[in-house]
Amino acid sequence: MGNIAVIPARSGSKGLKDKNIKLLHNKPLMAYAIQCARQSGIFDCVHVSTDSREYARIAEEYGAEVPFLRSDELSSDTATTWDAMRFVLWEYGKLGRQFDTLTVLQPTSPLRKVEDVQGAFRLFQERQADAVVGVCEAEHSPLWCNTLPEDGCLKGFIREEVNGPRQRLSAYYRINGAIYILRTDFLMAEGNLYGEHGYAYVMPKERSVDIDHELDFAMAGFLMEALGDG
Repeated sequence: MGNIAVIPARSGSKGLKDKNIKLLHNKPLMAYAIQCARQSGIFDCVHVSTDSREYARIAEEYGAEVPFLRSDELSSDTATTWDAMRFVLWEYGKLGRQFDTLTVLQPTSPLRKVEDVQGAFRLFQERQADAVVGVCEAEHSPLWCNTLPEDGCLKGFIREEVNGPRQRLSAYYRINGAIYILRTDFLMAEGNLYGEHGYAYVMPKERSVDIDHELDFAMAGFLMEALGDG
């Protein structure tokens, strides 16, 4: 048994073509997740889950294992990450390899640090958790948001309890997509990540950029250079 890190990297991205292998500071995007997993010292296997032989070749160049490709069915827009992760565990099972924990490190979070992965895993062990999920403080409180009527009238847009200094509002957090850690038996049983034994690992906002579009990619590159990580 042991611990596996999986980097999900299908080739059919819509918002930013081939984003998982797009060069960020002269390195394919997925390479940051692979290297972070390997440098953490936690994992017995670092696997890239992809439907592309080209992606698999690049992943192997950076030290990941890709003994099998993801099926077409699990590479569609309707397939879930968790279905793909169960497929990974089934396929490794056929190869005689079993794991106690599975950690998902999305390639679209290149500013995630080794210390984040180690800290999240430490929390997972200390709490004897079913799951640990990376979060960061939300950029804007949802209390400042509302729907609009057709005429755009702002009457009632800000609720009465929100009036007052912004600093008095409670902090809100969002899922940042950078780290998911689960017990494999919990995953196979399709447990709820956000249940009683699921815990948040709080990360700084500057390490929580999640790349979906060109603007996100440019922001990641800027922050990487500004923070001296490029």
